Amino acid sequence: MKPRHSMSSLAVIAGTALLFAGCGGGGSPSASANASRSPSQAASGVSSSAVKISNFKFAPASVSVKQGARVTVTNHDSAAHTATADDGHSFDTGTLSQGASKTISVSKPGSYSYHCSIHPFMHGTLVVR
Repeated sequence: MKPRHSMSSLAVIAGTALLFAGCGGGGSPSASANASRSPSQAASGVSSSAVKISNFKFAPASVSVKQGARVTVTNHDSAAHTATADDGHSFDTGTLSQGASKTISVSKPGSYSYHCSIHPFMHGTLVVR
């Protein structure tokens, strides 16, 4: 029986390692995270990007998009989070529970700092060109 216990322990360890490897988390702060376009997005010319909330961080920390692009923010943490523009009016995802997403779009070019209103130590930047 002991070998079976060791094998299941090994399987749990290997599965955990794969889970963490799949989470990613690397990337430079200036990297943009472009999601693949759907046929309707390709036809309309509107691009989309993604921001992942994981380990109490926005990833990537800085996203650069074209004017009018859509940015989908998805919460991969067990705690609720927001992505709220520091200026108080440009965008706000509202509270995102685990697994929830919200798509935002900013039409004016500029650099928009944002934070999680629940966890103010979390910061990111959306650059619209």
